[in-house]
Amino acid sequence: MNFFKTKPRTPPDLVRGLRDTLPRLESTVPGSEQRRKANDDVAKSLQQMKSMLNGDGEPTPELIAQLSQEAYATDLLHHILLNIHRLDFESRKDVVQIFNSLLRRQIGSRFPTVEYLNGKPDILFAAFKGYENEDIALNTGMILKEMLRHESLAKMLLHSEQLYMFPHYIETTTFGISCDAYNNLKETLTRHKPMVADYLDKNYDRFFASYTQLIMSSNYVTKRQSLKLLGEILLDRANFSVMTRYIANEANLKMMMNLLRDKSKNIQFEAFHVFKVFVANPKKPPQIESILRRNKEKLLMFLKNFHNDKEDEQFADEKQFLIAQIQMLQ
Repeated sequence: MNFFKTKPRTPPDLVRGLRDTLPRLESTVPGSEQRRKANDDVAKSLQQMKSMLNGDGEPTPELIAQLSQEAYATDLLHHILLNIHRLDFESRKDVVQIFNSLLRRQIGSRFPTVEYLNGKPDILFAAFKGYENEDIALNTGMILKEMLRHESLAKMLLHSEQLYMFPHYIETTTFGISCDAYNNLKETLTRHKPMVADYLDKNYDRFFASYTQLIMSSNYVTKRQSLKLLGEILLDRANFSVMTRYIANEANLKMMMNLLRDKSKNIQFEAFHVFKVFVANPKKPPQIESILRRNKEKLLMFLKNFHNDKEDEQFADEKQFLIAQIQMLQ
């Protein structure tokens, strides 16, 4: 019998203990005995928090509520993100699970952690800034993805200057991080449609000037994915006003016509799905109709031989429709 069995730590003890230990990661020398001890203490606390939130059996709502409230009161979530690059591999994974468990915590129709984060934009932006460190980018990217499921947090990112860092992160990072950043950009632009439509309408020029950098990227994956997403945005009913503006622009039409001739068949195919919106528009502006009319014969010849090897009935129907529309241009 163990007479010296330690008493389980209460949620406030656990949170305060972790909050007090995190500064030791910053103040101790990497590789030193003090740093190793601090990492061990942080790892144990994180494991206990994860266990408390997820539970081996049924999690205890009272304990979860206490832990959550203490985490909010001590600004623990922000401090964990500021120090996540100092944690070991397993502890980083635990941080992701803790964050995502707290973000999913629901009381009736309320999400208490989301309500807390609404007043703490620094926490969202600390997760976003993780893309600058390849050691933690995929961990913070998972946290960011969970945050973006909630409209109020997605709105915070959408209306910030940081939104325009997405092209930088997509273009300058390693393949895995670039894909993660792209996926979170897509999440930001497609999940909460009415809100995004309003943003794009009010920030049209700046947004599409930035987004065009991705479409014209020298990186094949970036170019293809960005074109695909552009097609999704323009064809979404919520974005009708934005689509109307986009397909009235001569430069946009010329860009798509050039991309139709890209050396990559996949990029040609994605460009086709944007190009078709210009041609199918029953109320083409004069400048758009003029470009199509001037290039009528070349376009007809091009489209008749365009991706004839593709076994896609919908694509074949759309191509025939475009040919008919161009033939009718007088």
